[in-house]
Amino acid sequence: MTETQVVSDAERLLESLGHLPEPVVKPAFIVVSGLPGTGKSHFCRRLAERVPVVILESDFMRKALFPSPTYGIEESARLFQAIHHLIERLLKKGVSVVLDATNLSERNREHLHHIAYRCNVRLILVRVEAPLEVVQERLRKRAEGNALAEDHSEADWAVFQKMKGSVQKIRHNHFAVDTSRDITPVLDKIVREVNR
Repeated sequence: MTETQVVSDAERLLESLGHLPEPVVKPAFIVVSGLPGTGKSHFCRRLAERVPVVILESDFMRKALFPSPTYGIEESARLFQAIHHLIERLLKKGVSVVLDATNLSERNREHLHHIAYRCNVRLILVRVEAPLEVVQERLRKRAEGNALAEDHSEADWAVFQKMKGSVQKIRHNHFAVDTSRDITPVLDKIVREVNR
């Protein structure tokens, strides 16, 4: 894909975000990782209530770029090239970013480490999980159309089952949070880390 296409896609994504938080001297880059239905987006929204960040939610951004998404490999590659370009741009402007995507492979997370390094910001990794029966219930509600209005994901139980095998252990220091429990203690730790 050409650099022009990446920049153009990133521009479209930026327009879809609306109001951005005020720039800061040391922006934070928080990467949330987890399977569908584990509560990543809920966690990100709760975090955004506590610290001024822009949430780059891959499901929302995919629909901003592809109104009728196919979830194919080429589409995903184009989406994430644009997202990565946008992350770098925002961080260099001093805007703190939360990346809300599955981020299951270590290779993809390594790429995010490189972005953090180039922008001279600390990368905060968060692994989001929930017990299987909780995830199943959440995905059942989503499939029945009873998901929250701000839930942009279309992933169902079959997608969860398919992706489960591709989860790779996070090799770097990270926070782990179980969204079936009170997430406040982990949020407190991350807020302290952001403000450090």
